[in-house]
Amino acid sequence: MGRRSKTVIQITGFLCITFSLTMLAPLLVSLWYDDGEVWRLLAEFSAMLGCGFLLWLPFRRRRYELRRRDGFFVVTIFWTLLSLLGLAPLYFGLHISFVDALFESVSGLTTTGATVLSGLDDMPRSILFFRSELQWFGGMGLIVLAVAVMPMLGIGGMSVYRAEAPGPMKEEKMTPRLASTARSLWFLYLGLTVACALAFWYAGMSPFDAICHSLSTLSTGGFSTHDASFAWFHSPAIEMVAVVFMVLGSFNFSVHYLAWRNLSLMEYIRDREARTFLLLVLGLVILTSLVLYLSGEMQNLLQSARGATFEVVSVITSTGFGLDNFSRWPMFLPALLMIISFVGGCGGSTAGGIKVMRVMLLAKLGYRELKLLMHPRGVFPIKIGTRTIREDTLQAVWGFFAVYMLTFVVLMLLIMMSGLDQLSAFAAITTCMNNMGPGLGVVSQSFAHVSDAGKVVGVVAMLVGRLEIFTVLVLFHPAFWRN
Repeated sequence: MGRRSKTVIQITGFLCITFSLTMLAPLLVSLWYDDGEVWRLLAEFSAMLGCGFLLWLPFRRRRYELRRRDGFFVVTIFWTLLSLLGLAPLYFGLHISFVDALFESVSGLTTTGATVLSGLDDMPRSILFFRSELQWFGGMGLIVLAVAVMPMLGIGGMSVYRAEAPGPMKEEKMTPRLASTARSLWFLYLGLTVACALAFWYAGMSPFDAICHSLSTLSTGGFSTHDASFAWFHSPAIEMVAVVFMVLGSFNFSVHYLAWRNLSLMEYIRDREARTFLLLVLGLVILTSLVLYLSGEMQNLLQSARGATFEVVSVITSTGFGLDNFSRWPMFLPALLMIISFVGGCGGSTAGGIKVMRVMLLAKLGYRELKLLMHPRGVFPIKIGTRTIREDTLQAVWGFFAVYMLTFVVLMLLIMMSGLDQLSAFAAITTCMNNMGPGLGVVSQSFAHVSDAGKVVGVVAMLVGRLEIFTVLVLFHPAFWRN
């Protein structure tokens, strides 16, 4: 076994140990509410911890810098392993099928929010907390957490961070040292989550609901503790808290870092991507509100604005919380909401989708092609603000978009083969690849009526969407496995 293989096994073992520690919080919840899950959760914690130590201990003294290709491999294998570990509490605790438990686990870790479950209101509290916790850790990425402590293991983590970090600007770091970057990310993430929980509690949620929903709001995940999601609370105040923190979760966390360091909210306005995202959300909310009001779907303009604001923000941030069944909305609104889920949030956020920065660059590339038709010898650099974007970055954006759409088509055809109609298949792959949650047709509320084969396709779509496709596809290239 080569040195790199041993190092990869060591990292995988260490990350399994890290993930096993996430079982301690559901254990405490089970003890507090006495929901009968204590011994089962304790056994699962012990098994995960034991497996992690078995992988880590034999190679714990290895010291080796990972190459970029190793980072892709570790990230893909680890997310697959996490999905299998995360299904255990759901499979044994809820007595659902293996495929359903896998789908729910992957949906949680990828912050998709699509579900196969019903009867959430009567479910054990520890299981409900575990689902939200999966999304919280998946939102920022357990691997980024591990990167913060990897220097203690003597392992360079930049290659892992590149593979895990969302968005097109993967070379950027908020602070000079990667470990400091990862710690800054997690402190910001934790601080915003605590603020969200306190805001939900103040707005009227119970402490348990406030904590669970804060975990799935900042992660833009969408799992709720109630079947009716946010419609269960009937509270405009709670909805507005959710809207604010869904938007915050969709900003690039480097912008949060600058705003915190400089104590200035103007950082969100100065950042071109964040400003574009806010203007896009505002325009979509106004359009949706007017259509809902003029079509008679809502009784007055205020009610239309309330419903439109929540659903538009929930969809474009890929959170997927529900206030209304938007698949029944009039005219083009259901299709519009599915389409805007492709945009997603900003790069470097917990949101899914293609990302606002890529959409901005694609629009500028298209406009440049128009100008080149009129001025074939012209040189038109593409800028974001005052910053000129390198040509290799632009080529990467084009390549990503092409592969994204090709992957989308292939997965849509595969899920149609499992028995879904065209509308439901389009919505299912859209919601899975964009890590959004709700869809149209058969999957408008849940994936419970999708066949096992269709759910497996959905699992693949969620993983490739969360890891932004190339991280997974690169493993299938023959050159990847050559020395």
